[in-house]
Amino acid sequence: MSMDENEFWKIIDLFEWKHTGNDKKVLKKAIRYLSKKSDEDIFTFDDILSKMLYDLDGKEYAKNIGEDSYVDEETYFSVDGFLYSRCVVVANGKEFYYEVLNNPQSMPKDMEFESLLYLASEAFEMTHDEEYDYVPKFDYETYSNQTQWVD
Repeated sequence: MSMDENEFWKIIDLFEWKHTGNDKKVLKKAIRYLSKKSDEDIFTFDDILSKMLYDLDGKEYAKNIGEDSYVDEETYFSVDGFLYSRCVVVANGKEFYYEVLNNPQSMPKDMEFESLLYLASEAFEMTHDEEYDYVPKFDYETYSNQTQWVD
């Protein structure tokens, strides 16, 4: 099956949360599964992930991440912390992702899952003797989705 959003969520559903606290073990099965896919599928997985993170990049989401929430332009705000918080949303599956996308108040509080960002590169490097240098279609760094940061 080639990579599309359904296949993407199937891979996310492979996360083994019984290993919470050990991200490598949580992701192991998903990385192994994705590593058996074509390079094109791995890149498409990364593109889908980048689009989802990009779509969550906005002020209303940032205001709802707990202790380190966005307050205003004068107050310190961790752009990395917000990115890793958005990773939690995707890592929790399709239903939760769309719930949060439509309701920013549902953002998880004080949680991060940075390791999700490396799933595609880990899968690629598992079967290649070279570094993963693919750049996904969407820039998911905080403030990239400028339309969601205007008042």
